[in-house]
Amino acid sequence: MKRRLMVAGLALALSGCGTVGGWFGSGPARAKPAELVEFKPTASLDQAWKVETGDTAGHLFHPQAEGDDVFAAGGSRVVRIAVANGQTVWNTDAGVKLSAGAGVDQSLVLAGSGKGDLLALDRASGAVRWKVALSSEVTGQLLAVADMVIARTGDGRVHGLAAADGGRKWLYSRSLPALSLRGSGGMVVRDEVLYAGFPGGKLVALNAANGAQLWEATVTLPRGATELERVADVMGNPVVDERQVCAVAYQGRVACFDRRNGSLLWARDTSSNSGLAMDERNVYVTDDKDAVTAFDKASGRAGWRQDKLARRQVTAPLALGTWLVVADSEGVVHVLSADDGSFVARARLDSSVRTAPVDIGPGFAVQTAKGSVVAFRLK
Repeated sequence: MKRRLMVAGLALALSGCGTVGGWFGSGPARAKPAELVEFKPTASLDQAWKVETGDTAGHLFHPQAEGDDVFAAGGSRVVRIAVANGQTVWNTDAGVKLSAGAGVDQSLVLAGSGKGDLLALDRASGAVRWKVALSSEVTGQLLAVADMVIARTGDGRVHGLAAADGGRKWLYSRSLPALSLRGSGGMVVRDEVLYAGFPGGKLVALNAANGAQLWEATVTLPRGATELERVADVMGNPVVDERQVCAVAYQGRVACFDRRNGSLLWARDTSSNSGLAMDERNVYVTDDKDAVTAFDKASGRAGWRQDKLARRQVTAPLALGTWLVVADSEGVVHVLSADDGSFVARARLDSSVRTAPVDIGPGFAVQTAKGSVVAFRLK
């Protein structure tokens, strides 16, 4: 598994970012990032607070906002932070190096380790309630749904566990291609249905209660003569509204499907190694050339395209009302207009950002590679 992920980092680098080591390895210096363009800010972007977790060590962590708090993981620590003032409510040392987190519901906070440990912490106190060993490295988004906990591992498995004690309720497994990208295989739950993307370009709908497959759809088909050319992974978390679920694949397409049966509504050729977002009007995709494009979510027609962030390794976007927020490997947060993609505001951080910003109610937060969770107010 370690070899597969290391090669996957190289695939990401060669095709998306122009480096040999990519985001997760070492190697010659990557191509120079595009210079930041000058613009007149039309919104104020102010740092509200900053809290440290631990170095992400190349893993993709996803802070989560729930109620009046933000929950985040990094290094070996899981933290609960008050949104209002950035005060740390609790800070728990998990005792293992973490690779994923945080997932949260009304009672639990979830984190996973590179050795396959899944930990459930008490939301109120931060005390570890239970710890179970899964089949391999815990990756990506962790979900807590009703009396279920859902986690993914790097061997292509989705685990449905009892929230009470971590006991197995169901297991969904798929074979993986020889190469895949770190960051592939996101998932989201809506109306008790789990939507999960997989390496190889597949999107699957599962019954979240029992893991039964409801339908399978093809976001894209692998193409090419070599294993590297055939990497076609669904990247980031799928996005869902009342009618449709949309996903994007590396070296493939962005596609939207009917949630009821998985039938294709529309698709457009594009390649992404980070992911997408959606609001009431558009689906927004960060492509592997670090351009952000708005696609009409009803028709798939391409609208505006912001291409002034080339080679900056831009994250998946966050749709936030009239704004769209992304961050990059140079440690810069960019706020774009959701109407036309123009630059609205900008801020600098202490290190690179690899995962999408998260909505925290009054503003948004990002987690840097060094483990800083930084909240911003935007108005």
